[in-house]
Formats: sequence, C-alpha cells, structure tokens
Amino acid sequence: MTYGIDTDFLVAVEIRDHPFHREADALLRSLLDGGHDLALAPQTLAEFLHVVTDGKRMPTPLPMSEALQRAEHWWQAAEVIRVFPDGPSVTEFLAWMNRHSLGRKRLLDTMLAALMAQAGVTRIVTNNGQDFRGFGRFEIVPFRGN
Repeated sequence: MTYGIDTDFLVAVEIRDHPFHREADALLRSLLDGGHDLALAPQTLAEFLHVVTDGKRMPTPLPMSEALQRAEHWWQAAEVIRVFPDGPSVTEFLAWMNRHSLGRKRLLDTMLAALMAQAGVTRIVTNNGQDFRGFGRFEIVPFRGN
C-alpha cells in the first residue's frame, strides 16, 4: 500500500523537539516495516523547507543547508514514490476548488489532494485531516498523540 505524506508529517519526523515527533517516527517505522511505500510530491518538499527554516514557526529553525540535505534524503529514499502534477491532476484541482468553493488558503492542500488522487493514493498521513476529508477520496492516517 502507498501512503501519501503531508508536510506536517515530514516536519514531525524530522524535527526531534516537535510535539509529535515520537508518534510520527513510530508511524514511519511501522509503515516501512510493513513494506509500505510513501508518496511524496515536490511541493511537499518545498513546504517542508519553508517551514523548518522559518524562525516564526520553529523555535530552532534549521539552516537551509541542513534542511536541503534532509529533503534530498527523502527524495532519494528507496521507499519513496515521487508523484508529480500532470494534466488530469490540475484539472481535478481546479474542479475541486470550484465545486467546494475553496479559497486561497486551500490552494496547496487541494493541489496535493488532487495529485495524490490521480496517482492512485487513497491514504494520507497527516494531522490535518480536515484538509483532505471533504474530497471523499482518502483515508486519513493521523499521527497525533492522544
């Protein structure tokens, strides 16, 4: 099974002092031990780089060089399936934006959802399930502790 990964999961796995690092790391290990693949889109890596280097979001932001090394590691990992926007995913994105009357704050997640749907991904690892649930195409796999 292939699991799509959202930026919040990448951040939690990579940032050891993140409140959900332990849970995210345990889920990652479980997925990999189970032989599952991880679908990763370029825009997720870009958002990851933006978040982990931002001093307003991170108490100790990563230097860009370190953040880039971590992003490269994910992009090159054998367990990662690279997924890219194509014509049908952009058409789906535009249709969903229109059908669900979504605004500018939903652009990136809706594009990611459309891309994952077109790639055949049906499970998304995220604690932001509300960003994906409304499309009726995904099982949300949260990693937040209880």
